Amino acid sequence: MGFCAAAVADTPAIAAASDLKFALEAVAVRFHADTRQEVRLSFGSSGNYFRQIGQGAPFQLFLSADEDFVLRLHQAGKTEDRGVLYATGRIVLFAPHGSPLQVDAQMAGLKAAIAAGSIRRFAIANPEHAPYGRAAEQALHKLGLWEGLRGRLVLGENVSQAAQFAASGSTQGGIFAYSLALAPVVARQGRYILLPENLHQPLRQRMALVKGAGANARDFYAYLQQPAARKVLEQYGFAVPGAAK
Repeated sequence: MGFCAAAVADTPAIAAASDLKFALEAVAVRFHADTRQEVRLSFGSSGNYFRQIGQGAPFQLFLSADEDFVLRLHQAGKTEDRGVLYATGRIVLFAPHGSPLQVDAQMAGLKAAIAAGSIRRFAIANPEHAPYGRAAEQALHKLGLWEGLRGRLVLGENVSQAAQFAASGSTQGGIFAYSLALAPVVARQGRYILLPENLHQPLRQRMALVKGAGANARDFYAYLQQPAARKVLEQYGFAVPGAAK
């Protein structure tokens, strides 16, 4: 009993943006195989984790989809330092099987489907606290599609939930993280296209240790910056910086 309690206590709680769900789970498996150490992964919107950590939630490491949340936590004295940039993300336009939506990089098919009235529901993450939702909103604004879609939006609490809404067929399409679209469980449920980077502000993703982090969290933080982990992130569509700053 005492051993089990100690093992749980030594397993750090990691707060991670939900676009990392499949990639970070794969990294954690490698981490355990290489070090025999465990981590407890929680996935959600970066904005919600920003608030929770600011209020003292017991996370030891924060991987945000928007580096600004990490920088603001550092200014508030909640993280050890400014952390490191670990990845830059991308977004896709996704249509589930059976949807009338045709996917293309400039979203001409979406514009046509809106005009035809064939888009009743369209999924994105909530832009108020999810960085990928903000990127989706920016892309739709840039192509003049926001007003036509605004009344038909289904907002996910985070980008993973938005992907679930789109892939399940409960909406006619959606915009969400490329990293989620690459996961087989999502990819087999529809078709998608990578959207141009110039449609939205860069999704610069930063991580930092929360003050008081233990040894296992520090080891995982260091592991995430090593070639094995970076390779996994690249496999899930993330651009990995040559040198994190």
